Amino acid sequence: MATNPTFTIGDLAREFDLTTRAIRFYEDMGLLQPQRDGPGGRNRVYSARDRTRLKLTLRAKRLGLSLTEAKDIIDMYDSPRDTGPQLRKFLTVLADHRRQLEEQMADLQANLDEVRVHEKEARALLTKVERKPA
Repeated sequence: MATNPTFTIGDLAREFDLTTRAIRFYEDMGLLQPQRDGPGGRNRVYSARDRTRLKLTLRAKRLGLSLTEAKDIIDMYDSPRDTGPQLRKFLTVLADHRRQLEEQMADLQANLDEVRVHEKEARALLTKVERKPA
């Protein structure tokens, strides 16, 4: 009979290039739920499910989602309910996030355009200053 793989906090920290403190934070947020082992339950034992949830959490962070949004979405996939509502919720969260990113990108583009205008003006002034006879 095959046993399910388990991981220590150090295993996950190395695999995902995280600090153990970050992993404990995700645990405090309810994203991970390791079993406790050893004297006084001091050792955390993470399951394959915890590893997958951590991987999904990091993916959600890369997408710019909050940990609360990530948890809501990941929790939906843990439940045995119909996946239709889950996917609709995920699409809503992604659409909202895409709109935020598009607004940020427009703001950045406007800022970049303004910087270019000032650079052009500064170059023109510098050219005038350098051409003036002494």
